[in-house]
Amino acid sequence: MENSHFHNRHTKTWIYWILVVLSILVIPLGIAVSQEQESEQEYDTIDSEACLECHETGKHDTVIVDELSHSTHDGMECLDCHQDKDTLPHKEKDPKFRVGCEGCRVCHTDVGEQYQIHGMDLIVDCEDAPTCAHCHGDHDVLPSSVRLSKTHPSNLPQTCGVCHEDIDLTREYEILLGHTIAVYKSSVHGRATSGEVFDAATCNDCHSTEGSAHKIFSAGNLESSINHFNIPRTCGKCHENAEKDYWEGIHGKLTKRGITDSPVCTHCHGEHGIISPSDPRSPVSKERVAEATCSPCHESISLTEKYGVVTESPTTFIDTYHGLKSKAGDLFVANCASCHGVHKILPSSDPASKVHPDNLQETCGECHPGISAELAAVPIHGVAGEVEPVKAAGLVKTIYIILIVVVIGAMALHWLIDLFRQIKLVMKKSQVRRMRIGEVWQHHLLMLSFIVLVISGFSLRFGDSWFTGLFFGWPGGFALRGIIHRVAAVVLMVVTAWHIFYLFSRRGKQFLKDMFPKFSDFIEFVQRILYNLGLSKKTPSFKRFSYVEKAEYWALIWGNIVMILTGIMLWFDNYFVKILPKGALDVSLVIHYYEAILASLAILIWHMYATVFNPHVYPMNPAWLTGKMPEDMFRHEHPGVEDEEIER
Repeated sequence: MENSHFHNRHTKTWIYWILVVLSILVIPLGIAVSQEQESEQEYDTIDSEACLECHETGKHDTVIVDELSHSTHDGMECLDCHQDKDTLPHKEKDPKFRVGCEGCRVCHTDVGEQYQIHGMDLIVDCEDAPTCAHCHGDHDVLPSSVRLSKTHPSNLPQTCGVCHEDIDLTREYEILLGHTIAVYKSSVHGRATSGEVFDAATCNDCHSTEGSAHKIFSAGNLESSINHFNIPRTCGKCHENAEKDYWEGIHGKLTKRGITDSPVCTHCHGEHGIISPSDPRSPVSKERVAEATCSPCHESISLTEKYGVVTESPTTFIDTYHGLKSKAGDLFVANCASCHGVHKILPSSDPASKVHPDNLQETCGECHPGISAELAAVPIHGVAGEVEPVKAAGLVKTIYIILIVVVIGAMALHWLIDLFRQIKLVMKKSQVRRMRIGEVWQHHLLMLSFIVLVISGFSLRFGDSWFTGLFFGWPGGFALRGIIHRVAAVVLMVVTAWHIFYLFSRRGKQFLKDMFPKFSDFIEFVQRILYNLGLSKKTPSFKRFSYVEKAEYWALIWGNIVMILTGIMLWFDNYFVKILPKGALDVSLVIHYYEAILASLAILIWHMYATVFNPHVYPMNPAWLTGKMPEDMFRHEHPGVEDEEIER
């Protein structure tokens, strides 16, 4: 029994190994035979005519034959391009085969060798990289010179925009420049192209390396046409003179040395959204070139320290007479480019520079004929907190700052003391006449013109502030600001003239007599301070006008004279620059600005408290509206006035 069991088990083992050997030999042979039979039996070779049986229309529902008859490939067979489709059914394509490219490379071998990279990615590695068909079309390929071609200059933005305006693609590949095509269409180049000026720059003109639209590299590639160091040459293909001047200037020389901080064309003019320098929105327009283009670099503390420019704080051309006039929209006042040049900018140490000491008289003389060499050598812009336009302007500025701190500080302290005392008092009302109708109108016009002048004037100085945006932040608003400011100035001058004539009238003469300062006013001032501090129980007995009203009136007279005179000088600067020494307008500008601050703060603190916030007068003294005020208020403020002197 045991021998029989062993024999059976041994027989089964031999059978198992025989089957394994047969499977190794027979199965591959069967597969090979099957594949050979399948190749011979299931695939039939076809010609181009057979394609039309299935492919009559293209992807745009257009007849393929018609498209080909109008294309540059008219007369070519389907299999000339679709060489992998020569059997029926079609064989599976090679995974490396790129639809829309490999067929083109059969004829266009040179282009095929060039087109290896598009932007940031290798063509073979990026499945979203555009193929030949994406840019040129498939059956409707036309020469770039034909108006309907997808690569015609007028159609290139739309062709490139298929990918570059696709938000999903730009996000996936981190293309940070958003909506470049839309921005380009609004640019000077885009508008020119849409206006049938086909010589204007399009996508290919700027992004094609070595003149080939099939070699589009990223900015980081040293061969790229948009690489930092190649941009001047790229722009120079159209702007030859500008490129020549640029390389001769200090910026071009730095670029040649490999300095990455040096500005190139796109730093000043922009990239896809370049607009004409005559457009006020342009960063190189006369209105904005100083603030938008030159200042970001020349006011950069990190750059000035890096390149050894000895300054402790940013330059302040924008705060000078020329800078403010330029910012206000004056197209004739000098800006950075007027003195330093446009593309051929040279350092002042270069004898060929427009701002070299030997050339300053000629440079300044372009706007100021007959200017002397001494005046031309006076600095027109300095460094904030370091050097003012002229020494006199700096001295006046210092005096005004001290004056503002002392005067406004004393005013604020005075009314804080007075407010503490006045809130304890209780008001009662009854009417007496304070001003007649003509005097009320003088006050109305003075008040309105002053408010308009303050808002429109400070809007020039603080152009980026919230209140400037509120009043003049609409299209054309800032240009209108200057007109409004001058109209208000004329109203102020008319009111001043009216008041002068009024002073010659019988009532005016009495007004001037009562308003004239006296020694008793100083005594009353001291008495009022002692009373408010609780050091005296007696308050001064004011007559028709107290020292408060007299101080405000004579400050108004002084302020009007100063503001009108300096305002006229700044308004008619072209005339006064010829008869006054250089720097006089800078001094006038400083006086005009700081006097405006002084007057505004005086009104807010001194006048508003006396007529509104004084507890005895609150919510206001109505005399400015009706010419009358409550009798108890009047008797409280002017107890020294006799009953027969009161006008009802």
